[in-house]
Amino acid sequence: MRYQVWAPNAAERVEVAVDGAHHPLARDAVRAGWWQGEAPAGDYAFVLDGGRPMPDPRSPRQPHGPDGPSRAVDHAAFNWSHTGWRGRPLPGAVLYELHIGTFTAAGTFEAAAERLDHLVELGVDFVELMPVCPFPGKHGWGYDGVSLWAVHEPYGGPEGLKRFVDAAHRKGLGVILDVVHNHLGPAGNYLPAFGPYFTDRHHTPWGSAVNLDAPGSDEVRAYLIGSALGWLRDYRIDGLRLDAVHALADDRAVHFLEELATEVDRLAVATNRPLFLVAESDLNDPRTTTPREAGGQGLAAQWSDDFHHALHCALTRESQGYYGDFAAAPLAAVARTLTRGFFHDGGWSSFRGRHHGRPFPPAHGHRLLGYLQTHDQVGNRALGDRISTSLSPGRLACGAALVLTSPFTPMLFMGEEWGASTPWQYFTDHTDPNLAEAVRAGRRREFAEHGWAADSVPDPQEPATVLRSVLDWTEPRRGPHRALLDWSRTLIRLRREHPELTDPDLAAVRVEFDEDAGWLVVHRGPYRVAVNLGTAAAAVPAAGEVVAAFGGHRRSGDRLTLDPDSVAVVRR
Repeated sequence: MRYQVWAPNAAERVEVAVDGAHHPLARDAVRAGWWQGEAPAGDYAFVLDGGRPMPDPRSPRQPHGPDGPSRAVDHAAFNWSHTGWRGRPLPGAVLYELHIGTFTAAGTFEAAAERLDHLVELGVDFVELMPVCPFPGKHGWGYDGVSLWAVHEPYGGPEGLKRFVDAAHRKGLGVILDVVHNHLGPAGNYLPAFGPYFTDRHHTPWGSAVNLDAPGSDEVRAYLIGSALGWLRDYRIDGLRLDAVHALADDRAVHFLEELATEVDRLAVATNRPLFLVAESDLNDPRTTTPREAGGQGLAAQWSDDFHHALHCALTRESQGYYGDFAAAPLAAVARTLTRGFFHDGGWSSFRGRHHGRPFPPAHGHRLLGYLQTHDQVGNRALGDRISTSLSPGRLACGAALVLTSPFTPMLFMGEEWGASTPWQYFTDHTDPNLAEAVRAGRRREFAEHGWAADSVPDPQEPATVLRSVLDWTEPRRGPHRALLDWSRTLIRLRREHPELTDPDLAAVRVEFDEDAGWLVVHRGPYRVAVNLGTAAAAVPAAGEVVAAFGGHRRSGDRLTLDPDSVAVVRR
């Protein structure tokens, strides 16, 4: 078997240790910094200059965890089903974000696949998986992963992920995978020993930046791009969600995102499948999703926190932190995002203490993902409490209607469709006791600054924290949860059947609202989506036939009277 590794930091020699036996590698005569050679097949690790064995930076499998030896994977050996799935583009789709470890009690790909019929009946088009690269222990969010070419073994490893993707495709569901290129976890990260994977030229919230523009960055970029293409090619993933791209510090003329998007498009042509990238970005810069031929980076879409913050404020009246920019007039903020995309499009942001963003092109609302809940917006709260713990079912239904009839690409967070009561808290399973204590203390210190008592913040390392975060699958069958699930299904069906509700042209959206009375009406072609978030019944301008409703409503001439926390979809 041929082994190769980029290890420019090795001064004199590199060996591959296969099942404990060491075999020397030779310097590559053509590729600077590369070492290669033949050795028997088996579990392997690389040894630089007589040091400790380390896993392969491009390890396709870590059967013994992030610190153990690597193992090869024969991707061609997997028996994919012969289905009619040829992929589907992102515009017009509905996404569903889930975490494999807490989607089911078993926390595996196999168990998650057994719940795919629920998503088919719900009507979503894509499942978006939170990161699945290896991380320490069994439980975690996945954003501290390492070994960017491998799959977390407790979830089911490489075979488990392929079986999940295969099952999803058989049922007509696409799969998007969340990947993290902006940092690696604090434990199990051996990359700095091999080469300049990080640089002090830039700094991020996680420390030194991934090296995208300093000496050696050609190989680092190739490493990340190779990982991304591997998910799309070897695992037949349909798209990638890129975590916090604003932290990808890159001063080169061709930004890393542009280069990555170019390579993904080439793979899409080669495989005859639509493949795409979705960014999480705090920049409010439309160039992220502008086509490359028009001077942009060419990603398909990006998450829209502005829409989330505006809608969250309108429903909850919270005003702390970044919600402060939206809380003064939340219905106006919702209207602004529905018709302009970005709330911050060059104006003043009090949270940032500066002007922020630039205008979004109105014809391309589908390039923004619209959502009411995500793993971040739930899990990064002190108690990991979902919005459903503090809102009535009617108010949740109002929020769902505004998301699922929006000009954006809608996304739901697992359990949101039935108003899940289970929290989704921050949990870790670090095997290093010092790191575990640092994470625990840091989380408590962070929220103490916002007035939370330290003992009220869940311990990330406590097994009960992850157990509390597992979905309760008995809820969809009972009480108000069942009514909310039916409402979610109805809204997605309406969106699928009526093209006016997927029209991405923000300029075609008109919004009427009364901030004091608390009502808002969104005009979408012949449809009116009317919500009453006020404390009294409200007569709103929504003439026509009510095609779907949640809560009390009655016709009053050419106006529709809605009870508090009620919503109706009306067709003229």
